[in-house]
Amino acid sequence: MRAAMRVNTVCVYCGSSDSIRPEYLDAARAMGAALAGRGQTVVFGGGRTGMMGALADAALAASGRVVGILPEQFDTEALAHRHLSELRVVPSMHARKALMAEMGEAFVALPGGFGTFEELFEILTWAQIGMHHRPVGVLNVLGYFDPLLGLIAHARREGFIYAEHPSLLVSEVESGRLLDRLEEYIAPDGLSRWVERR
Repeated sequence: MRAAMRVNTVCVYCGSSDSIRPEYLDAARAMGAALAGRGQTVVFGGGRTGMMGALADAALAASGRVVGILPEQFDTEALAHRHLSELRVVPSMHARKALMAEMGEAFVALPGGFGTFEELFEILTWAQIGMHHRPVGVLNVLGYFDPLLGLIAHARREGFIYAEHPSLLVSEVESGRLLDRLEEYIAPDGLSRWVERR
């Protein structure tokens, strides 16, 4: 069995919409402050709006290190966060995801839309097929991810994923507890059978 590993850099996926309830912004701020308080570098999508901006601003206010990965098409005054520890502008969304995946030692999804869902499921799929053994979690603010967690349970009941796969995703409602569980995470055994079937 693999051992838990110290997490120094956390990749955070989250929404950029400003048209959301204030509780979601508060949750992003709490996550940013929690990461900075633990000395963990935040890697995120590089935006200044919505939960992205709230996350980054809170981490920076708590003297944290924040690295933004921004596709060229979003490198505008309205969208790009210009006051980060480091901002890397990359050619495409694919390049953004690849660099974020490379840098992250753990992955957290906060509430978001299509982009957040897609990023979360890609990194989960890579865990499923053994491309990485790093922890992945969701901050289930206001039960936002309840339908998604229900869908995963439904997929398991219907036989589309194996018994070990639901445990690849950690869910908590509070930032500190989620980060604790990611630090404690040990990837389940048996993942290789997904690609080793004969």
